[in-house]
Amino acid sequence: MDTLENLKSTILSNEDRKTVSVANAADREVLQAVRDAIEHGLCSFILFGASENIKQAAEEIGLNLENEYVKIKNTSTPEDAALAAVKAVSQKEADVLMKGNIATKTLLKAVLNKDFGLRTGNILSHVALFEVPGRDRLVFLTDPAMNIAPNLKEKTEIVNNAVAVARGIGVKVPKVAVLAPVETVNEAMQSTIDAALLTQMQKRGQIKNCIVDGPLAFDNAVSVEAAEHKGIESDVAGNPDILLVPTIDVGNTLYKSFIYFAGAKVAAIVSGAKAPIVLPSRSDNAESKLYSLSLALATLTTF
Repeated sequence: MDTLENLKSTILSNEDRKTVSVANAADREVLQAVRDAIEHGLCSFILFGASENIKQAAEEIGLNLENEYVKIKNTSTPEDAALAAVKAVSQKEADVLMKGNIATKTLLKAVLNKDFGLRTGNILSHVALFEVPGRDRLVFLTDPAMNIAPNLKEKTEIVNNAVAVARGIGVKVPKVAVLAPVETVNEAMQSTIDAALLTQMQKRGQIKNCIVDGPLAFDNAVSVEAAEHKGIESDVAGNPDILLVPTIDVGNTLYKSFIYFAGAKVAAIVSGAKAPIVLPSRSDNAESKLYSLSLALATLTTF
């Protein structure tokens, strides 16, 4: 798959129309993505929140609420909307959870509810899929938004979460580049030690369904020429499907650099729960939200 637009064809080939549960849906950008998704025939929606606010925002952006693919369920507060939206997914009324006009911590608190939440026992991690101009393939980046400084165990789960998403869009054996400042192990740099351990863990079968290599500096990870110049022999270097960052600082910077410097398009979801979670930021436009919805819907079989 070489463009984010191609995600839609994967969904449209599935006759079983899925449902997305939106927490506190009175948000213009979110409702634009809802409108566009319905127009493209991608899915149906349950919109939780103050019904009058949802109706007003929908009218402003031209979303017709009088159709069979959208329902509104009135709630009093953002907290109530989050709980109701999560319950809808937990009780199989919906397949995907999406953040609306609500604080991320409020939504995640509902996701982690011990009675009806979407916890699996694994950590949650953010998985972003980029279409970067000038590159002939899509590339995943993880984790740029949730885990601050993951340890080795947490990095293993982050890899597994990203691999599940990659396999969901048809990448059978994704190549994972574990990023670090340098491509050699340096005992003063924990990121290089963790990268080497993750590589060995994959070779020993402790990490499955992928090929892992690291440590790799960013240039060696994404450029065949740079890897060859350094004399690196690797099945991953130069052609990764997944870039694993050592910390949120690196991930967040790369995420925003791809968008603002390279003009990349992005889709992003949270993996590791019982269902995909679309967790857009306020700066994401309607197109990115629609791509994120498409990614979530395309990967449902791996959740």
